[in-house]
Amino acid sequence: MLGPSSTSTVGTPLFTRSTAGPRASAADRPATFSSLRTRNFRIFLSGQLISNVGGWAQRIAQDWLVLTLTKSPTAVGVIVALQLLPSILFGPVGGLVADRFPKRTVLVCTQIVMGSCAGVLAVLTLTGTVEVWHIFAVAVVLGIAIAIDNPTRQAFVNEMVGPRLLRNAISLNSAAFQLGALVGPAVAGALISTIGIGAAFALNAMSFTVVLVALLRIRSSELQVTGAAVTAATTDDQPVSTAVELFGRPEMRWPTVLVAVFSIFTVSFPVTMAAFANGVFEVGAGGFALLTCALAVGSLIGSLSAARRVELRLRGLVGLAAGLAATQLVAAAAPGMAAFAVSLVAVGFCSVVFGVSANAGVQLAARDHNRGRIMGLYLLVVVGAGCVGGPLVGAINENLGPRYALLFGAIVPGLVTLVVGLRLARTAGIEVVPTLRRRFVVGSQQVRSRVVHPLGR
Repeated sequence: MLGPSSTSTVGTPLFTRSTAGPRASAADRPATFSSLRTRNFRIFLSGQLISNVGGWAQRIAQDWLVLTLTKSPTAVGVIVALQLLPSILFGPVGGLVADRFPKRTVLVCTQIVMGSCAGVLAVLTLTGTVEVWHIFAVAVVLGIAIAIDNPTRQAFVNEMVGPRLLRNAISLNSAAFQLGALVGPAVAGALISTIGIGAAFALNAMSFTVVLVALLRIRSSELQVTGAAVTAATTDDQPVSTAVELFGRPEMRWPTVLVAVFSIFTVSFPVTMAAFANGVFEVGAGGFALLTCALAVGSLIGSLSAARRVELRLRGLVGLAAGLAATQLVAAAAPGMAAFAVSLVAVGFCSVVFGVSANAGVQLAARDHNRGRIMGLYLLVVVGAGCVGGPLVGAINENLGPRYALLFGAIVPGLVTLVVGLRLARTAGIEVVPTLRRRFVVGSQQVRSRVVHPLGR
């Protein structure tokens, strides 16, 4: 586990047990599903998989219900904002709750609240008494539960599998989320068309039963709890001290900065895809669904690929960020529907590998006793950046077009990535321009030698 540090080099590992020693060999590299050997995580992930399907089904049903009742896309946006706002307001509080109390107990409570929200919507919809203000109220309660649930769940994964398998576990958790994104909307569509919108809410409510059973089956004796929970208020409880630690240590600061900048544009990516489907390619709802599936397929492949990585250094994270910017640039220039769909697979792949790496790096760099607060603040920054980017990306799509939205989403984060890379190189004492010049000269000499002596004589 990395400790506090006031300095960093390009070679600083984002997450390893030790900063010293050789890179992991192929034999030490975990298998794609190695974290599933841990009984607690295997049970936990099975519950999350069912819950993700139900959650995506509810998301589709909720948006469709609001649109049906109000005929206003703006009202759908308000619902999304009401669910995200509590994470911005109470993110650090949720992290503090995660550090002060047993995480499994906290998760049981949040899952009960979230399941109850789905149950209330199911009853109101099936009885025909639902009104828009009901959905607004439920969205606020659900958002508060999510603000506590997210940092707790992130920190709980580390307790189940330990630092060595954390990246693998985060990757598989992401894969479960992407599977839910593929299956959930299809299930929602089938239920809405055959039974009604309320059936999707009922399905989600029932899915929380599986999650609760999974949480109750987790053995506390097998959890890797290395730090005592905070039981009394200290100066470390203050959000300011948490922010100082998050942004004061390079191994946490740079991943947070990069993810936040990319989130400004990527969180609203569905809006841009919808604009491409309707305004550029004119393929309608069916085409939009195809583009969504392409992005989800790439994300799923990225999740499984990231599961096999053991460690990643800061310069490696910068490389992944540059790759994500490059794939968005390619997508912006895609000439047709087929090329755009293929580019979305690459975007989804790079986005998930980059996000998983940054998340794991911040978690493992955090100290045991305040990991929940660190993750709460990290998620606050990411969600807050997404909220800021929503209106911005929407305005770019509306006034300049979706290609420009992707273009800005590649250029702005790409420039920030370049600045971070140069800063890391300077910290490590690497002179970028002379190094590139030397490599260019050596490469040119090798090419000239092959031209003059093609047979190697």
